[in-house]
Amino acid sequence: MSVNTQEDRAAAREPVPGPPPGGRPRGGSSPRGRTPIWNWRTAQNAKGASLSFPFLAGFTLFVIVPVAMALRESVYTTRSTGGLGFGGETVSFAGLDNFADGFVDGSFWSGMFRVFLYALIVVPLTQVLSLALALLLDAARRRAAARFRVALLLPYMVPGIVATMVWIYQYSPVVGPLTPFFAFFGLDVNFFSSSMVWVSMGNLAVWSALGFTMLILYGALQSVPHEIFEAARLDGASELRIAWSIKVPFVRGSLVLTSLLSIIGTLQLFDQPLLFRAVTPETITRDFTPAMMIYDQAFQVGNLNYATALSVILALVVGVASAIIYRFINREEP
Repeated sequence: MSVNTQEDRAAAREPVPGPPPGGRPRGGSSPRGRTPIWNWRTAQNAKGASLSFPFLAGFTLFVIVPVAMALRESVYTTRSTGGLGFGGETVSFAGLDNFADGFVDGSFWSGMFRVFLYALIVVPLTQVLSLALALLLDAARRRAAARFRVALLLPYMVPGIVATMVWIYQYSPVVGPLTPFFAFFGLDVNFFSSSMVWVSMGNLAVWSALGFTMLILYGALQSVPHEIFEAARLDGASELRIAWSIKVPFVRGSLVLTSLLSIIGTLQLFDQPLLFRAVTPETITRDFTPAMMIYDQAFQVGNLNYATALSVILALVVGVASAIIYRFINREEP
């Protein structure tokens, strides 16, 4: 009892540790209860933010910088001085003249109108067929769905240039198999004529995009809780009713995404008509689509400043069209 009393008295006589030199208390807190600027939590947040640096660097280098350079080039004009290739070039500030010329260029907007009509048919057709295939795969057994999923995805894995060359061969009236096939039924079909060239390119576009769009919609269907289907079947709902009333509303967000991607890709149509032009130049002109006209102005005519301004206008049209369609498709139900 006495020993404990002596130890307690000795502990009581020991001085209480005070603040360290400099007047700041231990524990990382500043005087008057203020939190220091740099602490453990701030360090962890900085480490987490550093993980996004590669993306920000790539986005800045490959998106922000090219856009800034395009805007800079579009407000200048380059004129050749002299003749017979002995003169130089004079670069002068043009302001918004290139944009003004682009907004009243009939050839550019005629190509935009062609692509718009083409998108009105190709985009909905691709979405409907992809949704139907996704619903069929979702209703099939898992093994069968896996086999068909890979087979349907193969066209998307083929590069666009290669796919276009393959279908040009298929459409050829000399060596292609499709012309003799239709001739067997008494039909004279010329896939490169002015009335069929859009059908030929549309078939190629649907064939290429079908597997990718189907895969996105099929993945969205896999996330739907299967208990909902069982409850609907117990209530007497048919498979068609389940697909229309339950599955389709669940993949609405994925449909919006794939529709926007299809619209953006369609408005930038370039490689298909460019290769088709080699076969039918009398039907597909140099300004057949906006992207083809931009390419022609930049690399054939040599008017890089005007081509850059047209590229900016095309980007604005794509952005406005995507925003309008997104607002229309994704509006809230009343």
